[in-house]
Amino acid sequence: MPYTTLLVHVDNSRHCAQRIRLAVRLAVTDGAHLIGSAMSGISRYAYGGGVNALQFAPAQMQALRTQASEALHDFERIAREEGLGSYETRFVDDDAQGALLLQARYCDLLILGQTDAQDTPSRVIAGTAEYLMLHCGRPVLMVPYAPSAAPAGIAQHPLLAWNGSAEALRAITDALPLLQGARQVTLAVVNSHAQPAAHGEQPGADLALYLARHGVNVEVLQHDTPPGQDVGAALLSMAAQRHCDLVVMGCYGHMRLREALLGGVTRTVLQEMTLPVLVSH
Repeated sequence: MPYTTLLVHVDNSRHCAQRIRLAVRLAVTDGAHLIGSAMSGISRYAYGGGVNALQFAPAQMQALRTQASEALHDFERIAREEGLGSYETRFVDDDAQGALLLQARYCDLLILGQTDAQDTPSRVIAGTAEYLMLHCGRPVLMVPYAPSAAPAGIAQHPLLAWNGSAEALRAITDALPLLQGARQVTLAVVNSHAQPAAHGEQPGADLALYLARHGVNVEVLQHDTPPGQDVGAALLSMAAQRHCDLVVMGCYGHMRLREALLGGVTRTVLQEMTLPVLVSH
């Protein structure tokens, strides 16, 4: 079943335009409706007259709303330039974490941007992307701030990270609308010897057959990482060597108090990515 509703986070970061363009092109390809959502950056819990409520000057609030409005105007301009037929803008007086968590639940795919430490500090709470990946219940497409190339589209040759886990299976099935339109798909079976019970006699064979029945042109690639090599770095290296334009992987992590903690492989890929990465938890 194709994606019908996409949600992209719109802000005033210097990399937002390329995130919007990718989201728009994906929506055009799928004939999907695209929602561009911008926030003031102030949590809804900060309003009101309670003892713990923060107080904001009217001029400060107006400045935040103006910046969000300008970002949404850019979204609309790009959507028109790319010929997108169905789209809308949303402004929410909230922080990105709370607003996107609610909206993503009624969309097929949430599109976010990779954090750039060199960018002007934004009003996005640290760990927002990680929190959304673990809690929104929808696949998240992360767009790199420094792509290795400027892709005309997405998912012409995805790399699927497969280790037999439920998280990896969820990501791959969530990505099916993209995989079915791909020219080629590489199913990377990494370190199958470590968990033989999760794979069967021929690691990757059963999943490849399942995908083929969904019309996916898939090739299985067995890969064992040398001792000490980071699996996340190995996945990115494989993607680069095979000229892939998307990585699909499960998102591993948990919450410690109020902090979102990603697993090592997920964290490495999301920090070092130079191509879009679709993750599911």
